Amino acid sequence: MTNERAKLPSQGGILLVDKAEGWTSHDVVAKARGALGTRKVGHAGTLDPMATGLLVLGAGPATRLLTHLVGLGKTYTATIRLGAATVTDDREGERVSVADAVALEALAGDAARIADAVRALTGDIEQAPSAVSAIKVDGRRAYDRVRDGEQVELQKRPVTVHAFEIGEPRRASEADGAPVIDLDATVRCSSGTYIRALARDLGAALGVGGHLTALRRTEVGPFGLKGAVGIDDLAAGSVGELRSPASIASTLFPVLRLTEQQAVDLGHGKRVEVDPETIADARLAAAIAPDGRLVGLVEVKKGRTRVVTNFPTPDAAAGGAG
Repeated sequence: MTNERAKLPSQGGILLVDKAEGWTSHDVVAKARGALGTRKVGHAGTLDPMATGLLVLGAGPATRLLTHLVGLGKTYTATIRLGAATVTDDREGERVSVADAVALEALAGDAARIADAVRALTGDIEQAPSAVSAIKVDGRRAYDRVRDGEQVELQKRPVTVHAFEIGEPRRASEADGAPVIDLDATVRCSSGTYIRALARDLGAALGVGGHLTALRRTEVGPFGLKGAVGIDDLAAGSVGELRSPASIASTLFPVLRLTEQQAVDLGHGKRVEVDPETIADARLAAAIAPDGRLVGLVEVKKGRTRVVTNFPTPDAAAGGAG
């Protein structure tokens, strides 16, 4: 692993981190800043402290890519607990209801009913985010309002749950002995989907309440946990594999191979002519110089380019990426 702080490439890089439970996303960003020797570090979507798994960070000029990563679909593994609801829709919040034992026992023997409720939460749905979320309500974070004792109900918004797969329901119990049902789940969904809200809504649909007891993000778009740096290594100053903007952009978008002159012109913000036979019209394409660096993200239309996001030219980046 690499832990040379000063060696951030001139175009920066994208870092995949496997976040541990108990760490905030801000904690991870702070450690990455120290390991990479730059304050210019951002993320492409947070994880709750209770959650583990994939965080995508950008450092230096590569932070310009993050806006194009935020909207990627996500995949999670989770454990949903039916039979109790909490104020935060996860195990860290105060319990607000417990299901009737008879109703829960009936549900435990009716896997088909649970499966039907899961199907109803699959596909294009309207979802109200968890009240304890970072969404702003009249200028204040929803979670701050909830902590101050306010009742917060967020507006429903469209999300897509591409897949919601569950394992066999299993009987379990709360710390005080109250019976519950646990479900292991894998969810593949659009950006902006709250898995805590899925657990809440599943419990509500079944009439017993529900919340999340475990959550792990395993994928963000085409990126997975393989090769992600662990928290212990990051805290020790090691960043593992830092992915170049060119490799990330080439994974996400069609590739436009530039000549030397095109790379210079595009680097200066000019429109360039390209052969429509070599690249179709694209809302975004990765414009790659002959030396393999990312010159920018461009729109391609009828053989002409328009720069959407530019990246530093070698001479412009000579001063470093800090």
